[in-house]
Amino acid sequence: MEFHKTTLAVTLPAVLVAAAVFHPVAQAAANTLTAVKADTAPLLDGNADDPVWQSASAVELNFGKGENFAGTGKTSGTIKAARVGDMLYMVLQYTDSTHSQRRMPFVKQADGSWSKLKDPDDKGGDNNKYYEDKAALIWAINNSIDGFDSDGCFAACHDDEPPKPYGNKYTEKEGEMGDIWHIKSVRTGPVGQIHDQYLDHRRFDPEKNKGAGRHGDPKTGGGYKNIELKDGKPEFMNKDGKAANKGGTYWLKAEDKAPFDDSKFEPGDEVASIMVAPFEGDAGDITAGMAWKDGMWTVEMARKLVTGSTYDVQFDDLSKGYLFGVSAFDNAQVRHAYVKRPLTLVFEP
Repeated sequence: MEFHKTTLAVTLPAVLVAAAVFHPVAQAAANTLTAVKADTAPLLDGNADDPVWQSASAVELNFGKGENFAGTGKTSGTIKAARVGDMLYMVLQYTDSTHSQRRMPFVKQADGSWSKLKDPDDKGGDNNKYYEDKAALIWAINNSIDGFDSDGCFAACHDDEPPKPYGNKYTEKEGEMGDIWHIKSVRTGPVGQIHDQYLDHRRFDPEKNKGAGRHGDPKTGGGYKNIELKDGKPEFMNKDGKAANKGGTYWLKAEDKAPFDDSKFEPGDEVASIMVAPFEGDAGDITAGMAWKDGMWTVEMARKLVTGSTYDVQFDDLSKGYLFGVSAFDNAQVRHAYVKRPLTLVFEP
């Protein structure tokens, strides 16, 4: 398996206030994350070197039972949070020795044809060889998910559920809903977003509901889509003409697309099979900056405390706690490592 250890960093503009006053808090309980109150927003650049993060207490995360992660299935990290005005900011950091970007790219063959790299062991939605690094936070909307307070997002996991080799994710009853912040380093990281999704009670259906309880929040435009083969060749390429494994990228931004020119590539060259653009609408509520460097992922994220969407958790009462779970994926489509205990986000008065 080959990995490419180049750093992806996405920087988004942030509203900066000249003077910063931070309010440090005491070390939080092991499963309680306190959002410190601050006057200056962090810059979402995947560095986590902003003053606000120095004032925030970290909650330690220990992940287990995932695929890859140096063969152990385990990794560790931290998470911090801050509130600036009507915005919530969070930073997730965790160890991952490999930077995985090769999400099923197209590869030019010796005979000049093109094919997509696939995991030969994938029995359906279970790619663990040619995928992207990911992570996810799942919030129990209105604390509605039965068992979430003790089991976290594992309460919605249903493993070994045919026909999927790794099962499905859904809540047990109608009305139980979760807000998924799905961190996708190839499909949404390059455009400075986290995919805003939701979880409900719907079961798997091969025709109507392949994702079972997982769904994307509504969008009015943008997002990502697969690039298809047309006349045996990828339909689009990056206008810079670079192969992904020779200085290019394993994603194609929509504004950079150009008609495919096969003459620019030689056997062994890889090109992106996914086109990306910022989500518009509900699905694009969460902005982010993320970077992999020296075996560590840093993901900074921001969202309004209150979005008004029925698909989102609403941080509309700063005196109460909000339950969430955390997972991390190392070059895995679904076989993530997870933190067994749920965490609770609270806000500094």
